Order: sequence, then C-alpha cells, then structure tokens
Amino acid sequence: MFEQAFKNIDDVLWKEAGCTTELDYTEQTSWLLFLKYLDGLEQDKATEAALEGRKYAYILDPQYRWDAWAAPKGKDGAINHNAAMTGDDLLAFVNLKLFPYLHGFKQKASGPNTIEYKIGEIFGEIKNKIQSGYNLREIIDTVDALRFRSQNEKHELSHLYEAKIKNMGNAGRNGGEYYTPRPLIRAIVKVVSPRIGETVYDGAVGSAGFLCEAYDFMKSQSRLTTKDLTALQTQTFYGKEKKSLAYVIAIMNMILHGIETPNIIHTNTLTENLADIQEKDRYNVILANPPFGGKERKEVQQNFPIRTGETAFLFLQHFIKMLKAGGRAGIVIKNTFLSNTDNASVSLRKLLLESCNLHTVLDCPGGTFLGAGVKTVVLFFEKGAPTR
Repeated sequence: MFEQAFKNIDDVLWKEAGCTTELDYTEQTSWLLFLKYLDGLEQDKATEAALEGRKYAYILDPQYRWDAWAAPKGKDGAINHNAAMTGDDLLAFVNLKLFPYLHGFKQKASGPNTIEYKIGEIFGEIKNKIQSGYNLREIIDTVDALRFRSQNEKHELSHLYEAKIKNMGNAGRNGGEYYTPRPLIRAIVKVVSPRIGETVYDGAVGSAGFLCEAYDFMKSQSRLTTKDLTALQTQTFYGKEKKSLAYVIAIMNMILHGIETPNIIHTNTLTENLADIQEKDRYNVILANPPFGGKERKEVQQNFPIRTGETAFLFLQHFIKMLKAGGRAGIVIKNTFLSNTDNASVSLRKLLLESCNLHTVLDCPGGTFLGAGVKTVVLFFEKGAPTR
C-alpha cells in the first residue's frame, strides 16, 4: 500500500516545476506526512482522554487540523471534494495561513523538547515548493489514504522512508550528508551495545539513522517494563543537526520509528565552546558519522583546543569531551586521520589515545559511501583510560 502511494506522490512531484531533485521530493513528502501523523496522534490522545473521562486539549486550532483543511470527510468517511480546497485557494491557504500559523508555535512552546516547538521549527525551515494547487490536492488525497497508527504500519512506512533517504544519499554531491548505510550503522550499534538506562547522542545527526537503529536495538532487549519504554521514548536519544532539511527528516524518521517527540535540536554543534561543557551535558554512548571535507570558520575553530578547518576533526574533539567517564563511542572518520602528519592530526590522535582506550579500528571497504569516494574507518573507543 505504502510503496505504491510513495510512487504516486513522486510521479506528481515529477510534474512540479518547484521540485527538481530527490531532496525536494523527500522534503515535500515529509511535511505532509508529518501533518497527517500529527492528526492521528491528536485523535488517539483525544480518544484516550475520553475513555478516562478527561477533556483533551488539542495542539492545533480547529481550522488548521488535517480534517478541516486537507481532507474534510462526508458521512461515508470519504473526502468531500465539494468542501475540500483545491487549486489557487488551497495554495493560498497553505502558504499564507497554514505555514505561518504552524511556525508561530515555536514562540508559544514551553520548551525545545515539546512537540509544539518541533512543529514551529519544522515549519520555519521548510517551504511549500509545490506550485500547483491541483498537484497539491492530488498528493494530499494520496497521503490521506495512508494509515500509520499501528506498529506494523509505522514499521513498513519507516522502511520506505529510509529508502527515500537512501535515494537522496545516492542523488549526488549533497545527498551523502543524509545517509549512512544501514548495515554499517547496525554493526556499529551492535559493537557499542547501548543498554537501557544509558543516554545515546549523535551531534551530527543527519537523518537520525544511528539513533533510530539504536532505538530498535535497545527496544529488542528482553522484558522491558513500561518505565523502560517511557525512558526510551523520552530520555535516551539526543541529537543536533545544522542543516534544515536533515533536521526535518531526522524528526520524521524518528517519529516513524516510534519516538513521538524526538530530542533533536536544530543548531550547529560546533558553535558550542568545549570549555563550557559540564558533567551534566555528557552522554554514555556516542554514535556518529560527522561530515568530512567540510570547512569551519575561524571563529568556530576558537571553540576548540586543537584548531583545524577540518569539520570532522572538530567533531571528534567535541565527542571525546561529550562522553562520560566509562562512556563508549563508535565514530566514522576518514582513514587519513590515522596517517596525516599535520599538527592538528598528530595532536588529535595523541588526545584520543591518551584520554580514551581506542580498542578497535574498523577499516571500511571502498565504496561504502556511495558518491562520497572517500575511504573511511570506524573508531571504537571508551573514555577514561589511555590506549594500551
């Protein structure tokens, strides 16, 4: 069901002048899926409240709920096309009313970990690129037919969404920022083996592949209590992402994997000064594939004891600092890190070997990352004792 729906949506977007790349396709599909998901979540919570004799306080005002503007239903449960907006009316509503309204949640939210804040962030970052209201109507009709409330439905949809992210990853130069091959992530998660009660962090979260796989891994551990499941949902996984599209995709990906309000912050991780990081900021487990080949400005480099323009080397310093004593990490990095003779590389290797036990280096075969053309290794280390 989902596979054909995604194909139909892509076919409509292909006709759209405003959408030209696989990245656009995923972005535009994402905001519509998110609003459909939010509608289902609100309905479930309202039903739950009614069963307990409580009144549910809806997040969205009535006219901005999915059933009001996107898919008003007749008595038979089908979309009432006489009441549903289309063409220029639909476009005007989405661009001039809906998006500004949703973006406004960021100011009203009680804190960055609330779903209200996430709504405000997402709709401040994404723009509707669908320029034909008739195409938009066709896509909404397809999205409305999707059901993803049960675990099985979410599971199937999360696989297809990951396939879309993978296509983005194959879509050339910028796509690789979003996608780390899942077999590699699973291998890294298995080696680091995060346990219930530990916190897991990725400061270069991309599409949240590491956090989603860690969630699946930890959830499959035997005999989890309700308390364990709540901890997994709310206080286990943390991430930061600088790029707008990746941020939105990370949130959507985690939601589809079953984490309702992901703790992902939209920020440049490297603007945080290492000297300001305290014990309360640290994590038990860090899993990441930081961008390689990036260049950071001089003022960002000032935040680090070992100054270098190479983004990945700044991230590695950040990760070492962010690990708790006894904490474990699996980090993907260019293999030249092991052999470079420049001052920054030598100093960083010394820092890693003196402050952490680098127990394993996994040499990834060429072509692990499509389109990137870079040889990589995975560094597995534990903080607190030097490498012997």
